[in-house]
Amino acid sequence: MSKKTKAVKRGKASYFMSILGVTLVLFLLGVIGWLVINTRTLGEHFKEEVEVNVYLREPLAKSDSADLVNYIAAQPYIKEYIFTTKEMAKARYLADGNESWEGILTENPLPQSIDFKVKSEYLHPDTLLNIKQDLEKQTYVTEVKYPELLVGGLDSKIKVVNWVLVGLSLILLLAAIVLIDNTIRLAMFSNRFTIKTMQMVGATRWFITKPLDIRAIINGAISGAIAIIAVLLVIRAAKKMIPELSVIQNNTQLTFLFLGMMVLGILITLISTHTSALKYLKKKLDDLY
Repeated sequence: MSKKTKAVKRGKASYFMSILGVTLVLFLLGVIGWLVINTRTLGEHFKEEVEVNVYLREPLAKSDSADLVNYIAAQPYIKEYIFTTKEMAKARYLADGNESWEGILTENPLPQSIDFKVKSEYLHPDTLLNIKQDLEKQTYVTEVKYPELLVGGLDSKIKVVNWVLVGLSLILLLAAIVLIDNTIRLAMFSNRFTIKTMQMVGATRWFITKPLDIRAIINGAISGAIAIIAVLLVIRAAKKMIPELSVIQNNTQLTFLFLGMMVLGILITLISTHTSALKYLKKKLDDLY
């Protein structure tokens, strides 16, 4: 087997290991990035599932209840609302597994209510307290209830989880950059004699580094594409196990994540390849051994 054939095989093997290493790192980074996006989106989803119950006085004319519904519906913090009649309240009460009072009471004791969910940006203890105080001033409102303990702890816990994941993502990003750089440098090590030989026969630095840079861009793009496909498969599997993930998925943020993975793979591969080639060009032949 000729030396040229051996060199070609070594080059292909080094490129393969480079693509594999970069792909694995980008895949890990992509999964963590997806978790960060989902945690933030999931937190917003949970916040917007908190329900506020506005209980109404009895008796109440339909025109008065309609005016109150219109007043609440016009507020900027409303995400969605429903007017719960006494019959609807009874059906919900029985659906929760409670026993019927028929035979004991002649009238339905459950009040009418306006139940609504608040937009996530308004779901703070102080804001909800102001909303409660405003609604309780309305003539036909007897009481306003919402899970105060849950609201007070939910916001702080979501912030803690978000900061922890963001910190973890930054650490993994730095680790990814170092790992990708080391992987590329190891791949370039097998080509050091080829680079030096081209320099010795009179080739310019641009002539030597140009094909290596092009190959680096291609390898980075291949690594990014494979990593994106792998992350998509993980997301698909996760959705099958947890169908609710489909509801909270943010396609815009996911697109930016994939673009970031692709750009990161190409950029770091290109920079590492170019700097490695320049390093071997500056060395003497004896220093390559």
